[in-house]
Amino acid sequence: MSPSLILLILMLFGLNLNARAGMLEEPIKPLPAVPPLNALQVELGRQLFNETRLSANNTLSCANCHQLNKGGADSVAFSIGVLGLPVSVNTPSIFNAALNFRHFWDGRSTTLPAQVHEAVQSPGEMSGNWRDVVRMLGADATYRASFEKAYPDGVTETNVKNALTTYERTLISSNSRFDQYLQGDTGILTQEEKSGYQRFKSSGCIACHQGVNIGGNMLQKFGVMDDYFKARGNVVQVDLGRYQITRDEMDRNVFKVPSLRNVAVTAPYFHDGSAETLEEAVEVMFRYQLGRIPSAEDKTLIIKFLKTLTGEWEGKPL
Repeated sequence: MSPSLILLILMLFGLNLNARAGMLEEPIKPLPAVPPLNALQVELGRQLFNETRLSANNTLSCANCHQLNKGGADSVAFSIGVLGLPVSVNTPSIFNAALNFRHFWDGRSTTLPAQVHEAVQSPGEMSGNWRDVVRMLGADATYRASFEKAYPDGVTETNVKNALTTYERTLISSNSRFDQYLQGDTGILTQEEKSGYQRFKSSGCIACHQGVNIGGNMLQKFGVMDDYFKARGNVVQVDLGRYQITRDEMDRNVFKVPSLRNVAVTAPYFHDGSAETLEEAVEVMFRYQLGRIPSAEDKTLIIKFLKTLTGEWEGKPL
């Protein structure tokens, strides 16, 4: 049998497998299942996620800003930090964050443990001290026993971060209507929602919002086609984006592209929380990233599509 014939058979076999599986070949991919994880570490991480004693004055936990009943965010432009002052950028959703290639708007952390490390000790957020956190947890008999069951070396800074990130890896908002569509249930979307997806692709949104997290996998300048910050005014330090980290002029106003999963329930939008509605967000993206004004039909159809991206948590829609 010739190599070309073997290749053809393999290709056909692969196509048949895809057909049987019912999977659609699209630039957006369904969310993966939660990976196998140590149940003791997950539960410990859940408790730590809700533990206010990780913060400097024992008043703020991760769950205060990342509210699971509000799409993993908190519905305000700027969360209130431990000192009672607003933080400098909008809080992104914690759902599916484990699937992002970087963390924070400026992409400064490349791993979940690094993200946890900074969030806890950041002066504007929890303002905690890792040495004090470890000491506090080690002095708590219940926590000490839980750590000893979950980790051979008990309470350590590394293990605290690992428990938190292990829990975060379970926060996958699966079973959105669009994921069901991608998995072969093409009748689950209305014709308008399908048209919205086609408009989303043909307009160019898909260039930055694709993959398993519909974003979260690249960095991009905010204002590709026009100067967003000049138009908005009142430019502040955080608007520099990744430039604050690298001091590379190419990184000025560059941010991590946010995930669009659950976008319908995580307003307001952008790093500055300036768009209060999906309509506003779509208009801004069209003007400053795509270089044109969306028609009323563009907005209506694309928003109908975006609303299909809302997933579930613990069996209930977000």
